[in-house]
Amino acid sequence: MYHRFEENKYPSTNIRIDIFKKHLEIIKNSKFEFYHPEDFENDFEKPKKQKKILITIDDAFESFYENAWPILKKNKIPFLLFVSTEPVGKKGYMTWEQIKEIEKSEFGVIGHHSHSHDYLIDKEYQEFVLDIKKADKIFLNEIGYIPSLFSYPFGEYSKEMREYISKNFKISFGQHSGVIDINKEKYELPRFPINEKYGELKRFKSIINYYPLEYKRLNPIEKKLDHKKNPPQFSVEFFKEQENLENINCYSNEGGKWEKSNITIKERKLSIKFRGPFAPRRGRINCSLNDDGKWRWFGTQFTIVKDTK
Repeated sequence: MYHRFEENKYPSTNIRIDIFKKHLEIIKNSKFEFYHPEDFENDFEKPKKQKKILITIDDAFESFYENAWPILKKNKIPFLLFVSTEPVGKKGYMTWEQIKEIEKSEFGVIGHHSHSHDYLIDKEYQEFVLDIKKADKIFLNEIGYIPSLFSYPFGEYSKEMREYISKNFKISFGQHSGVIDINKEKYELPRFPINEKYGELKRFKSIINYYPLEYKRLNPIEKKLDHKKNPPQFSVEFFKEQENLENINCYSNEGGKWEKSNITIKERKLSIKFRGPFAPRRGRINCSLNDDGKWRWFGTQFTIVKDTK
């Protein structure tokens, strides 16, 4: 998941274009292919024999159009561009003419990223619904259809929001890191966020070689936490086929500090005893497993919200 390109004053959401070119070269020179978003959508529930790489870009910043689009276009590399409709045409963002240019290409697919790109999880449920419906109308007017793939702004969602999205879209993505597999919940799929810090080449080479750490069930289902549920009762139940569970390591950022998690594994179920509550605004957990030399990874994210009266 990328955002800005060569907007170097925003290192937390930016990637330098020379590094982006190297990322593409690393993928081209690997054993993996680029995944066309349409094939990803149509084949999601089919068993996969070969891992592929899906490139996604959030927010439709002008810097994507100016710096990354020419490279992707020249090399015919498929990608998924998530658009929030409210900022389109404003300073720093793409115009509808530019978005339509990509939409008409054979390898650029437009995704839905809400209207306002606001902290929708803080809104009343009906405000969230109205925001999505407003974007729907604009997409229909501008490109003639409502995109079927959705990306939650800031990767934040509640159980209620996810249920609405599941009834109106084919697939949706968060911003927690991980590798997608057929068992992942298709309305909260992971992506590896890439920026100047986390786009460093050595790390990028590791990321594209990770495999999914598959699990049967992850609790809690609700990813929106108030003070009563923070920290959560967290557990992950693995499939019986997964070996080497004793090699799992997890890291979590409760209290705003990343440290190794205190985990226990019993009867193929992993639990974490957190050091304390997560600090606002996001709580994250990442787990990796050395599975006979094949590194597997999954992550999850919670949104810590202020209590409402």
